Amino acid sequence: MKIAIIGWGSLIWDPRELPREGVWQEDGPIIKIEFSRVSRDCRLTLVVDENNGLKTKTRFAFSPRSDIEDAINDLKIREGTVKKWIGYVDIKHDQNSLNYHPNQVNIHEDLKNWCRDKSIDAAVWTALLSNFFEETKLKFSVHNALKYIESLSKSANKNALKYIQNASSDILTPLRSKLIALKLIE
Repeated sequence: MKIAIIGWGSLIWDPRELPREGVWQEDGPIIKIEFSRVSRDCRLTLVVDENNGLKTKTRFAFSPRSDIEDAINDLKIREGTVKKWIGYVDIKHDQNSLNYHPNQVNIHEDLKNWCRDKSIDAAVWTALLSNFFEETKLKFSVHNALKYIESLSKSANKNALKYIQNASSDILTPLRSKLIALKLIE
């Protein structure tokens, strides 16, 4: 079975021990993403965000696994999360993770179509969502994200900006574009 791992953030520049074959390819599926998840260390990380995200071309690499459960487990370990937060579509066996992510119908359909177009049997991705409101009590917006970053301690602020800077240059979400315009990142 041919399984693609879809990536767009730190998975690309810091895959750690994630088993994968070859390099990250640039013609991944288009997914709405934004830096709208507050991580444990206060960074804003890139996640699927149907409300605030910008349609962005992602990257992919092939998993060396031939079983979808093994590929899910590999990504789960790399992301330090639970199976619930790993999305998947398996067109060969007509299975997907919609039971965990009922409000992500669009991404599941887009990924199924992308797999068919690429003659790929399945795809896995990190399905974490925005938690900006839960963490800050503010609705996500570029303005509120800038306020959040400015409110961080000096070291946390530097770390947050570095994470956004490290994203591939073709990841130009509304927040990243604003940070570039303000010359806070390149």
